[in-house]
Amino acid sequence: MLTDLTIAQAAEGLRKRDFTAAELTNAHVKAIDALNGRLNAYITVTADQAKEAAAQADKTLSAGDAPTLTGIPLGIKDLFCTKGVRTTAASRILGDFTPTYESTVTANLLANGAVFVGKTNLDEFAMGSTNLTSAFGVVENPWRRNGDDTPLVPGGSSGGSAAAVAAHLAMGATGTDTGGSIRQPAAYCGIVGLKPTYGRCSRWGTIAFASSLDQAGPMTRTVEDAAIMLAAMAGHDAKDSTSANIAVPDYRAACGRSLKGLRIGVPAEYRAPGMSAELQAVWDRGVAMLREAGCEIVDVSLPHTKYGLATYYIIAPAEASSNLARYDGVRFGDRREGASLNELYERTRHDGFGEEVRRRVLVGTYVLSAGYYDAYYLRAQKIRTLIQRDFTQAFESVDVLLTPTAPTAAFGHNEKPEDPVQMYLNDVFTVPASMAGQPALSVPVSLDSTGLPLGLQLIGRHFDEETLIAVGSALEKAADFTARPTFRAGAAA
Repeated sequence: MLTDLTIAQAAEGLRKRDFTAAELTNAHVKAIDALNGRLNAYITVTADQAKEAAAQADKTLSAGDAPTLTGIPLGIKDLFCTKGVRTTAASRILGDFTPTYESTVTANLLANGAVFVGKTNLDEFAMGSTNLTSAFGVVENPWRRNGDDTPLVPGGSSGGSAAAVAAHLAMGATGTDTGGSIRQPAAYCGIVGLKPTYGRCSRWGTIAFASSLDQAGPMTRTVEDAAIMLAAMAGHDAKDSTSANIAVPDYRAACGRSLKGLRIGVPAEYRAPGMSAELQAVWDRGVAMLREAGCEIVDVSLPHTKYGLATYYIIAPAEASSNLARYDGVRFGDRREGASLNELYERTRHDGFGEEVRRRVLVGTYVLSAGYYDAYYLRAQKIRTLIQRDFTQAFESVDVLLTPTAPTAAFGHNEKPEDPVQMYLNDVFTVPASMAGQPALSVPVSLDSTGLPLGLQLIGRHFDEETLIAVGSALEKAADFTARPTFRAGAAA
């Protein structure tokens, strides 16, 4: 089936004229029609625009010298502004927002010939680890436990993108990662998720959550596909002051590179209390596979890791409080009338924001308020500097770090912890790399005893995504993860 192809395979097939971009796009549109009613991976499906783009892609391919992604159907997380296409951030407050401009990342993908088949679902304003907080309904993970039809979470916030890629409703998708929102859903859905170095991909035109942490990245079914997408997404952007003016290498060329002599660090602090024997065994297996590939395994320490989660949940809500202040019912977005300006603000923000967004805005406003700024926010920034220093020191002796991606496999919609702090613990392995701005990659390596995917995380030096991709490619090859979810194009409806 055309929907089973990887991006690399499809790009080659298009150039050999084995099939057309129109046929490839139509296959994905039909798959979305069949499965999106169940999975709810897409908020907005852009079938007509996709078919028009595919027709143009076929003309470009016929003319020769087409960009790499020409004719490749992608899903776009509904946090990226797309010109003329509704962009909601999965929030009621932006339910009817249609941008008149294109985000830099999506503009780069379009320039590379990609076909957008729709806007994928997410946790509201990217705040969550389950994709249960969207104003447009929950997303179902296409995987199921053995002998159990309980709907599972796809992870978050990029859960719609992860579910779409895993279910073959897109060949790849964009995600954003603030504290693990690419990597954790990638692990839950058995796909590859790459968070680049902070500044590698422009944030311009991407609806902000926490500006010092947000970073766009690709979600795909193979490491090679992630390399292809990242090369198209990345690049310096003068419109983003945090965008790095650093040349974009040929990431794809790193796939299959020899790992002989590379040093892989195993951080002691990631052996979290209560870690399951099953997850430890998967981690040990990853270590063994990389040792077999020619790597030297080195024990390292990241002593401030234990403060990472607490620090993140001070800094991220503080920045969210500031970024979301613009949604007040006056300038743009949904509006609720009130007898006074204060009542207008209160009603608009109460009705427009969901519970999790309101919680984080309140926490953020509190830690930024007079009398608490020094005690919480300023102290958190100091600890963040120590976390960054830990990584800098570790990378003086190793090339890449290997850790689990998430503490568990996907869990049921009805199994979400009532305590939000317990829910935040899902990010315990992913947050430290985000706090330090390091690139990180999640690769699926195994199934747990219930038949659900487990992923391992690779963390690299700043702007050294090439080495991450090289190691990830080797890990992927050794793991030989070929399992597929219950619900996917052509398999189940």
